[in-house]
Amino acid sequence: MNTTATIMLFSSVAIIFIIGLLASRTAKSSNSFMEDYYLGGRSLGGFVLAMTMTATYGSASSFIGGPGVAYTEGLGWVLLSVTQVSTGYFTLMILGKRFAIVAKKYKAVTMVDFLKERYQSKWVVLLSSFSIIIFLFSAMAAQWIGGGRLIESVTGLSYHSALLIFVVTVLIYVTFGGFRAVTLTDSIQGTIMVIGTFILLGSIIVAGGGISSIMADLSGENPNLITPYGADGTLTASYVSSYWILVGVGVVALPQIVVRAMSYKSTKAFHRALIIGTIVVGVIMLNMHLIGVFARPILPGIEVGDTVIPLVALEVLPPWLAGIVLAAPLAAIMSTVDSLLLLVSSTIVKDVYINYIKPNAPKKQVRKLSMTVTAILGFIVYLLAINPPDLIIWLNLYTIGGLEAAFIWPVVMGLYWKKGNKYGAIAAIVIGFTSYILFQAFYPEPFGMHSVVSSIGLSLIAYVGASLSLGKKIV
Repeated sequence: MNTTATIMLFSSVAIIFIIGLLASRTAKSSNSFMEDYYLGGRSLGGFVLAMTMTATYGSASSFIGGPGVAYTEGLGWVLLSVTQVSTGYFTLMILGKRFAIVAKKYKAVTMVDFLKERYQSKWVVLLSSFSIIIFLFSAMAAQWIGGGRLIESVTGLSYHSALLIFVVTVLIYVTFGGFRAVTLTDSIQGTIMVIGTFILLGSIIVAGGGISSIMADLSGENPNLITPYGADGTLTASYVSSYWILVGVGVVALPQIVVRAMSYKSTKAFHRALIIGTIVVGVIMLNMHLIGVFARPILPGIEVGDTVIPLVALEVLPPWLAGIVLAAPLAAIMSTVDSLLLLVSSTIVKDVYINYIKPNAPKKQVRKLSMTVTAILGFIVYLLAINPPDLIIWLNLYTIGGLEAAFIWPVVMGLYWKKGNKYGAIAAIVIGFTSYILFQAFYPEPFGMHSVVSSIGLSLIAYVGASLSLGKKIV
């Protein structure tokens, strides 16, 4: 165990969370418990909104899994990863004010709330809820694994002990803090992430003898590591381009990101978040994936890709500074899993239980049920994370693609196309969900691209076709 790094890591995270919990307790709001617990009272300023979107999206995949793949594939994966720079911009531009206005009009607390009011269909709600629960379990498992791997690498504990520590910490925090605590700490986490990536990247460049020396070492080992095509030449132009859909514009369909677009307090805050979020995502994604590539000559032969970042931080930084810097990815992972837990919890409590089982449930019962469901979900995901893969990024990307294929057109077309109806939404969700699973199982790269592109295309055809044909027949 690296005692100094361990103490600094947990101390930094503890301070962040104490601030968030205290702030969430002292914040006054006239909103309902549901709005406060799941949306922070729709009162986020521009900086907080930008940072909570960044911290939520900048998950274990971005800070642990992504750099691990970059370590293996080289600069080609860095090129692929920077397509994520557009994430915050397109999310807020496409959803932005229109979505927030409509969501407030509908009194929507979740994305499924919006779909329920827009399409007036029980089946849209149930299919949406089912899709969210199914796909987000794998996403949450990826976050649990990432947190466990990071704590394991720093402390020297076994993976299972590290995982248990991570799960207990997150469950206590998110169960009692809710959305407001999560978003407030995201601001601190986002700042640490930006500063931490610069410190770690600079230290690696120094340790490697400068960029020229690192590039020479990479080229000497495998010339493909410094090309856009990956270590084995599999990163083709069409495949890389398809990631612009998967981790760029398609992110507008992710429920955990959509809920952020409901929560800003003013137009000024929205515009500020648009600028800050785009810059911060760009800096973090570029720096973290470059760190993964540049770590290869410094620490060759790392077998588990998800341990690259913590191991190289301990190698090139003083232990006390490594602990503080590694608090950034750990905080980001905790932030993402917090948001996912709240999202699935709200899907079960708000979208299913309150809508169709007990609409007039008393506030005290809703509060207790929300916290109980959140804790139970976390324990279930813990069981799923006990036997982890070497790279969590594939779990995360699988989830992202599935949610995008199911929801992108019901959300976007629901906002901008008046002729869209419940038949189109049901068809889009079913076709997107089913085709994506089938493509992933039997034909994962149709036309040389990620399967999400084909599934989104089929989902669009289903949405438009069913809206026009079935809607007209019923009328």
